Amino acid sequence: MKSDLPKVLHPLASRPMLGHVLGGLDRLSPDRIVVVAGPGMESVAEAAAPHTVVVQEDRLGTGHAVKCARSALAEVASAQSGWDVLVVFGDTPLLTVETLQGLRARRDESDHPDLVGLAFRPKDAAQYGRVVIDDTGAVERIVEFVDASDVEREITLCNAGAVLGEGRVLFDLVDRLSNDNAKGEYYLTDIFSLARADDHRAVMVEGSEEEVLGINSRAELAGAERILQMRLRQRAMTEGATLIDPETIWFAWDTKLGRDVTLHPNIFFGPGVVVEDGVEIRGFSHIEGARIAAGGIVGPFARLRPGTEIGEGARIGNFVEVKNATLEPGAKANHLTYVGDSTVGAKANIGAGTITCNYDGFGKHRTEIGAGAFIGSNTALVAPVSVGPGAIVGAGSTISEDVPGDSLAIARGVQRNFDDGAVVFRDKRRKEKAKKGS
Repeated sequence: MKSDLPKVLHPLASRPMLGHVLGGLDRLSPDRIVVVAGPGMESVAEAAAPHTVVVQEDRLGTGHAVKCARSALAEVASAQSGWDVLVVFGDTPLLTVETLQGLRARRDESDHPDLVGLAFRPKDAAQYGRVVIDDTGAVERIVEFVDASDVEREITLCNAGAVLGEGRVLFDLVDRLSNDNAKGEYYLTDIFSLARADDHRAVMVEGSEEEVLGINSRAELAGAERILQMRLRQRAMTEGATLIDPETIWFAWDTKLGRDVTLHPNIFFGPGVVVEDGVEIRGFSHIEGARIAAGGIVGPFARLRPGTEIGEGARIGNFVEVKNATLEPGAKANHLTYVGDSTVGAKANIGAGTITCNYDGFGKHRTEIGAGAFIGSNTALVAPVSVGPGAIVGAGSTISEDVPGDSLAIARGVQRNFDDGAVVFRDKRRKEKAKKGS
């Protein structure tokens, strides 16, 4: 990845790829999840919490990584007469729960195989390891491309990495792995040939090439993002949202949309967004950490930042930014406005060019605007300050003191007009310019 960030922490749909893997596993309700990380990867351990993390001090291959996890599973193993281990990889975040459940279902079939691996048939098998299957459908071995014969390289079934096995059998096989290879590593794939030699039945379940995509570069990360976004868009439409131009909508992994939501082109959702029924979001809006209640209208060109609550039927218009603020039902801020650290009462109106001056260089302060208040255009509200219910603030005001309810507040400098002042000013400037030119 050419990055200081551990590979499995690179984000997809605003979530680290490890988070996608662990989220899928959580849905399987396993007795325990163990994450094997390399040394010095405290950030990976933090991202994996609350799951158990073990450190693979010496990076001696995938088989060795599985072996490192055994001690963390000892309690589970001792408490059960029969237990299974599922091994997946942190850099394959597109695996679906349904596919992993397919491994479980295959292991539960009548022949009850000891090992169930995941395979796929790529359009271009390239350098993938080939899966050699016998006439009964059992796996004979997995052979790496560099070690494969010409005949074996013609095989289209390739190894995807994930494997489900009976715990005692799997760890017995892992214990017997050899590192007698060019890399001096213990390959997990070698357990299949060892299982064959011991008359343990091993089989494969096929998944799609899209699901088993491993991410090892920025280009592959971008490809995975495209796939995940297509899934999220399809889910949104299936659940009742209208996406006018789906390919221009970018979701976070946890975006929640109600029914009859309409999304115009070019919208970006960061994490933590909830959009209730009947909301319309217009183009080029950026929304993160916000909730939009039923019937709200947002955008175009709006930005909702974390902590934003948009009430039922409220409206946020073009070039309006809202941060850590609540707009109660029916409130409006339709143009060119910044509302930060504020509460805007029901049916209040915020005029164009209004800003809440929430930061004084040392701390953030709140602005409270009461229900039905009217804030005139180009107003600066210097927090902490409140405008009472039903009050009116005249356009162009700088409000630094509280405004009582139903009051009219105007805070402007005195206007003075000078007859022919513009003519005098222009004549003076022309003379100055002519003098400089000479």
